[in-house]
Amino acid sequence: MAKVTIYTRPMCGYCNRAVSLLRKKKADFEEIDAGFDAGKRAEMLQRSNGGRTFPQIFIGDEHIGGSDDMMRLERSGQLDAMISA
Repeated sequence: MAKVTIYTRPMCGYCNRAVSLLRKKKADFEEIDAGFDAGKRAEMLQRSNGGRTFPQIFIGDEHIGGSDDMMRLERSGQLDAMISA
């Protein structure tokens, strides 16, 4: 199963939606709270090539984008294959 990393911030509805989907799928994921941690935010910006919005989601080393991007993968049926790879 692919490792999923999700950078979140407190009180973020998009973050909550993405984390809920990952939990529902029983995905192996690490949630990194980068909301008030400048170092984690800088790490997120570097890994996502400048993505500033929350969440920023990675499956393995591949940056898939934010919550809407992950939901798009889910609707197209691609998310399960990516997570289980």
